[in-house]
Amino acid sequence: MNPQNLARVLCLSNGHGEDEVGSRIALALTGLGISVQALPIVGEGTAYCRRGIPLLPLTQVMPSGGFIYQDWRQLWRDLRAGLLGLTGRQLALVRRAAAQVELVLAVGDIVPLLMAWWSGSPYVFVGTAKSDYYWRDEQGPYRRAWMGQPVSDYLPWERWLMARRRCRGSFLRDELTATALQKRGLRAFYLGNPMMDDLEPRGELPLDPDRPAVLLLPGSRPPEAYRNWALMMQVVEQLPPEIQVYAALSPNLERAPLQEKIPSWRRDLLLVWGDFGTCAHRATAVLAMAGTATEQCVGLGKPVVTLPGEGPQFTPRFAEAQTRLLGSAVHLTSPQQAPAVLCQILDRLASDPAYAAQLRAHGQRRMGSPGAAQRIAAQIKAWLSNPAG
Repeated sequence: MNPQNLARVLCLSNGHGEDEVGSRIALALTGLGISVQALPIVGEGTAYCRRGIPLLPLTQVMPSGGFIYQDWRQLWRDLRAGLLGLTGRQLALVRRAAAQVELVLAVGDIVPLLMAWWSGSPYVFVGTAKSDYYWRDEQGPYRRAWMGQPVSDYLPWERWLMARRRCRGSFLRDELTATALQKRGLRAFYLGNPMMDDLEPRGELPLDPDRPAVLLLPGSRPPEAYRNWALMMQVVEQLPPEIQVYAALSPNLERAPLQEKIPSWRRDLLLVWGDFGTCAHRATAVLAMAGTATEQCVGLGKPVVTLPGEGPQFTPRFAEAQTRLLGSAVHLTSPQQAPAVLCQILDRLASDPAYAAQLRAHGQRRMGSPGAAQRIAAQIKAWLSNPAG
């Protein structure tokens, strides 16, 4: 223990959504008297700074924003921007910093997991990127398993890292995945998904409560988000005027490029920055070209229509995979068909009360209930209190 008898944790995460999850768990740990430092691997760590979590002094924004898995051209851009040198410096820093803490918390995918293993210290993994829902659901696989073997979204080398003695345990993003890894002998746990934390509405939106409202989610990273917005405006232009439309926007996006694409007769389209929880709860349905925000809306029981874009994040491949991850709540279509699909969804919600209940139950099953960060932090504290347990 350190001189103040406080356990200390080093948190590693590799992406915007991963930083959000890591910072929420880190904040919960500090509330339990455990000091935390963080190293955001691909960004500036805004989520940690917002929650008062100190950063190790080595951050550099890569052009891909962490989306190299969707488009390998992004990897080349990152390499040209100095990815290899940055990774080498990060590995050296992790090894030095890990020697001063009791536990490394890896949040994301194999990159922070591998760094945690490399650190030489005990570690915990929070898997945000992978889920067996990409391959199967509770009824079985979507297609025949290879050689009759059960499919896992976690590859053998990832499972090897999770099986090491220094890995105290892995927290998975859904019960389906955790149960499957438990059957393989791994110390896998499901305590909920921290993505569903901190989504309580904070205020009111100037929208008519008696009219349906469609929430727009164009994504968070320019210039991709502006391209997504242009596609969404093609859909908005075809929606009936009685349907209200509003957008939840990232601080990274500027007002002018968005406003200039809004159809002239839709100048009442409401642009909202900084209150995603209120926006998500108010939505009757969602038109999305986003990652984490789409998952959160499904978790709240909202039906979502998605459009494939040019990337680097929201590519056709990503959009199709998202429909497998999130299931029947997500409808992948084209800008030409999306207005009709949205109207069909709104009509069904208005005429079939059971449909809304089905969406809420589905969201709970796929994304879990709030409070996961606190539950994960409590388990980490228990392990820190009993290193041999």
